[in-house]
Amino acid sequence: QVQLVESGGGLVQAGGSLRLSCAASGLTFSSYTMGWFRQAPGKEREFVAAISRSGGSTYYADSVKGRFTISRDNAKNTVWLQMNSLKPEDTAVYYCAGRPVDWISTNKHDWNYWGQGTQVTVSS
Repeated sequence: QVQLVESGGGLVQAGGSLRLSCAASGLTFSSYTMGWFRQAPGKEREFVAAISRSGGSTYYADSVKGRFTISRDNAKNTVWLQMNSLKPEDTAVYYCAGRPVDWISTNKHDWNYWGQGTQVTVSS
């Protein structure tokens, strides 16, 4: 069974940093484009960042570009989201997602597998 498990969320003040991790199992990790989405209360789930199978290509939502960095290590079956200069509007549940094609999509419906999310709360 495919499983994606996020960790690393928590409370942080505006301007601070967090590093989210997503550990994958039950799939050939290197065959999956990986991404991060987030969902705030009362809002739809939105795209944050994605990385290609090899890690050679990345794509970011305009709202996080320059502040967030996505990375992966296929030997560790892990993808990370380094979040710097956090803002209150970054507060959301962050979800790890995967799709078994080498193509990045910002449409949540194009993603096949999802983690259960980790809460990120940015104060002030």
